[in-house]
Amino acid sequence: MTPRLDLTSEAFFRDPPKAIAALRASGPVVATRFPLVGDVWITTTHDATAQVLKDSTIFTLRKEDGDVAGLRWWMPGLVRTIANNMLTMDEPDHTRLRSIVDEAFRRRAIVAMEPRIRAIADGLADELFANGSPADLVQSYARILPLSVISELLGLPMADRPRFIAWANAMSSLTNVVSFFRLLLAFRKMRFYLEEQLQIARERGGEGLIAELVQVEREGGEITPDEMVSMVFLLLAAGSETTTHLISGSVYELLRNPGLRDWLEEDWSRVGLAVEEFLRFVSPVQFSKPRYVRRDVELEGVRLSKGDRVMVMLAAANMDPAVHDQPARLDLERKPNRHMSFGTGIHFCLGHQLARIEAACALEALFVRWPKLGLAVDPAQVRWRRRPGLRAIARLPVAADGRGTHVAAAQMVPERSLAQAD
Repeated sequence: MTPRLDLTSEAFFRDPPKAIAALRASGPVVATRFPLVGDVWITTTHDATAQVLKDSTIFTLRKEDGDVAGLRWWMPGLVRTIANNMLTMDEPDHTRLRSIVDEAFRRRAIVAMEPRIRAIADGLADELFANGSPADLVQSYARILPLSVISELLGLPMADRPRFIAWANAMSSLTNVVSFFRLLLAFRKMRFYLEEQLQIARERGGEGLIAELVQVEREGGEITPDEMVSMVFLLLAAGSETTTHLISGSVYELLRNPGLRDWLEEDWSRVGLAVEEFLRFVSPVQFSKPRYVRRDVELEGVRLSKGDRVMVMLAAANMDPAVHDQPARLDLERKPNRHMSFGTGIHFCLGHQLARIEAACALEALFVRWPKLGLAVDPAQVRWRRRPGLRAIARLPVAADGRGTHVAAAQMVPERSLAQAD
């Protein structure tokens, strides 16, 4: 029997490995009820997750009538317009839209942006305690960095950053039907804003991805006006929200694990390796979008029927002991690290390179600037947002000179001896 599990509970977000292990004990694919989505199967293993993500003929994002599998009948047209993006499309529409944004991305070398991203991170780190200590690392650092980077990348005015932050906070607060309808107002404002920015780019040109998307559109790219709005919305939202929680989750783990922090601070060339493990262990994106089962199929020995819906649990794939040795342990030297945080198959995350660079720059800039940084509260007081599918710390109060003050003794020494470090 599948254990009852509240996928938005504090207990789940505080200790995902424990809950995931209980789910996996029930099978590689288990039936549950997911908030807002309804009845759905979820995967609990790496192999089941990979099979669903890679087989886009059986597990599709659209129903036979073209509706997005995760949308409900009561959701308004605005949501359907925004959801009409390449993340919710099967072939051939996915390739059509992906090729357009890929072309725009190719015109801007992401790796070449690293010095600018580091400069933004350095500036934000300098300002972290401008209003005093403690500061909320989520709102004052982890949220602003990726929003600033994606705003520059898109070519949006930096003066508009406060409204982006307000929209991002609204999206993070999505927990139930009531908050969903509150979010509609933010969606509506965001859509009007993006339509305006696209029109400005069409009339005046400009710098950034929006102008380059418009240029691809002019050169014959097959994309409708609504798809263009959804594309920019996706880039702005997906390009900031998940990285925010990757950064805050990584900082939280380092602040409560001084041994791992010391190892990283000894040599910042290790930060890329550490980010891969934070992607696996923090798993800010817990689930994929729902998929529709096109025909009766057996998935890892579990029979699914045509018409069923299935969601892959990326966090469970990242905690699968069949793939990761001692998966519940944070090991910044883990090699190989076959995490699924960016997915796989045709929907492999477009922004994976940008997210990795931002996280690495954020960690190094923060801890170099504030070597005594510490939690300003006991770890037990840190809370996660009740947002289904997203592991997001609500607030992370930090102090400029609080290193070691609020660290639980049992969490201070990593299980593996640091003497083995390179």
